Order: sequence, then structure tokens, then C-alpha cells
Amino acid sequence: MPAPASGRPRVVILGAGFGGLMAAKSLGRAPVDVTLIDRQNYHLFQPLLYQVATATLSPADIAVPIRSTFRDQKNTRVLLGEVETVDRAARAVVLADGRHVPYDYLLVATGARHAYFGHDEWEPFAPGLKKIDDATEIRRRILLAFEKAETETDPEARRNLLTFVIVGGGPTGVEMAGAIIELARKTLVSDFRHIDPSSARVLLIEAGPRLLPAFAETLSAFAQASLTRKGVEVKLGEAVTRCSAAGVEMGETSIGARTIIWAAGVEASPAAKWLGVAGDRAGRVAVTDRLTLPGDDHVLAIGDTAAVTWRDGGLVPGIAPAAKQMGAYAAKAIRTRIKGGEPAPFRYRHQGNLATIGRTSAIVDFGRIRIKGFLAWFIWGAAHIYFLIGFRNRLIVMLHWIWAYVTLRQGVRLITGSTELP
Repeated sequence: MPAPASGRPRVVILGAGFGGLMAAKSLGRAPVDVTLIDRQNYHLFQPLLYQVATATLSPADIAVPIRSTFRDQKNTRVLLGEVETVDRAARAVVLADGRHVPYDYLLVATGARHAYFGHDEWEPFAPGLKKIDDATEIRRRILLAFEKAETETDPEARRNLLTFVIVGGGPTGVEMAGAIIELARKTLVSDFRHIDPSSARVLLIEAGPRLLPAFAETLSAFAQASLTRKGVEVKLGEAVTRCSAAGVEMGETSIGARTIIWAAGVEASPAAKWLGVAGDRAGRVAVTDRLTLPGDDHVLAIGDTAAVTWRDGGLVPGIAPAAKQMGAYAAKAIRTRIKGGEPAPFRYRHQGNLATIGRTSAIVDFGRIRIKGFLAWFIWGAAHIYFLIGFRNRLIVMLHWIWAYVTLRQGVRLITGSTELP
């Protein structure tokens, strides 16, 4: 596929997540031609995806079409396509439909997906949460479990239908557990005649010694105590050894559950395979301190795709602010190289961690400043509304949250697709 014949350097960006979008926007006034490629036609605000899965928000509330974002950025074109491989010798991206997109600089920002630690056969029974399709599927399973329980006459089968297991005690797991217990005990409590939704059992299973290991221990303890008060059963130090249609197993212990949600791990996209380099255990691409491939300054990798060294030899966390910082840096580095200069090394500035535990409760860890409870919940909400793309989405999400806060009701309780559980 021929690129625009302007004679300017061609920058190809793979992925329209936080990092890719930031890089493309930052190159808007640069003397380059930008091609942004994604397999979806929208940018997704993943931090609020769990609220789609628990019927608080609609998918359209947290997504925005990529083309509308760049309609006024004249040096940028958007392509819908799936990457097959990268021909680094010819400097071209090869798409699945056979198209070749040449580049002078390539930025890989294709994110990550959920990982099952070598047990991919668990995925049909325990979907993860990375895409809109994942969220609507989880929403379908959660709501359908209550519907099936309403007409189920066998007590054990009904208990299994009303048991929800979340595997993984990171931010996604904690947020999902808090949202599901509130859905059962506040939103749905008066909607059924033959079952009591508030009797639903929600279990959060974490193999490590505490929830939210990226947060301070005091905040992790607060999160666990808050979930317990809400009615969530937290199980620490227990690894799931099997997932099936019947439920989960942890060694010799079995828990019957028809709804399992996987929040235990992620792995990078197949970027390492495309680029012909070795990935780490999570599939991330090793990069230099300037986010380039070793020995190839024309290819950069950022976000969840890249293994970027941080303090004490650890890696930059896979969170949205980090991806945005890398995207802005990558754009600046490309502009510097075009001018013949050498960019300074990338320096990550950690802006803190945030997680919500449920209605009116959250934790915020800014290092020396640690906040919990209602004030943290307010900060969490303000931050998420601020980082949403587009005024419409910000306004709609804020109104949805106000409505849910005042009425205790979620407005998107729609079952789409099949009416059968796995």
C-alpha cells in the first residue's frame, strides 16, 4: 500500500490505545506522515471496562471512534487492519489481508491480553476483561445467572448460579468484586420474586499474600476490609488449579460456580513475534532506555508491549499514565531523530495508583500521600472522567454515576447474545 507521496518521513503506529493515541496526537504538528493502524475502529478507555461488565455503563460511554479523533489532524491517516508481521529489512508492516504499509519509523503500542499461565483451555469458562466484547460477555453471564436462578428448582444448582468467582486480586479483580456484590445487594435486590439476589456469593481469590500488591500494605488491608464488609469473601494465598463449567478448584478444594471472571494476569500482544525478537515471560519486547529495539533505532515499543526498566531494576507498570508518558516521549524522540539529534533517555514519572472498591469507597496511593474512603473515591472518579476522550463521554459517564449514586440503580442491564451459560 503506497503511503502519501509527500517526501516526509513516514511514521507508522500500531495500536490506538493510550500510548499509540498519545504518540499520534503529539506528532500532529510534526513534519511527518502518520499512519495509525488498529484492528478496531475505536479507542477504548479500559480502566472503566469493568463498569460495562457490571451494567453501569454502556460500551459507547467509554469508547470513541479513532477517525473522529483525528479528523482535523491533516498529517494522520487511520487504517483498520490486523498485523500479520513486520518486515524490518524492507521497513514495512504486513497486514493480514496482504497490504504492506512502509515506514521510516515504527511505533508498536499493541497492548496486552489476559494470560492463563499455560492453561488457555480455561478461557471459555473464565473470560478476562480487555475488550468491549469481553465486557459484554461477562455482563451477559452475570445477568443471565440471576435470570436462570429465578426459575431453577434445584437448590444446589441455584447456589452455583448465584456464586461468582473472580480470580486475581489486582485492581481489576477488586473493582469487579465490589461492583458485583453491589449489583446483587443494591441494584437487583427488588427485581426478582423467587430468589433473593442479595444472597449471591462473591469470592475474590488471590494467590499472593495480599490484595493490590502495587499499593501500600495499609491500603491493601483497607481494601480487603471494605470488600469483606460489603459481603465479598476474600481468599488469599490460594492459587486456582482448575476452571471448568462446574466452577473452580484450588488443590483439593472445589467451589461450584457458573460465573468465573479471570483477572489474574496479562501477556503482551504478539509484537515480539512480528518483530522477530525474543519476548520476556509475559511476551514483552526488551527495549533500550530510548524505547527502541536494540540495534534498530527505527523501531520503538511502548506500553504493555515493552519491558521498560524502572527503579531498582523493576519494570514500568502497565497502567494508562505510563503508556501515555511513553507515547509522548516516543513522538518527541522521533522528532529529535528526524532533525539529526539523539533523544535523551526515557524517564518514567510515577503519578500514583488508584483503585475503587465500590460505591463511595476507593484507595489512592501517591507515595507519601495515601488516601482512602470517600475522598479517595471522589479523586478516583474525577481522574477517570478527566482522562476519558471526548466531552460527550465525560458528561455521560458523570451523569450515569450521579444517577447510580442517587438511585442505587444501574441502567444498562441488557442481556445480549445467547441465553445459555457455558
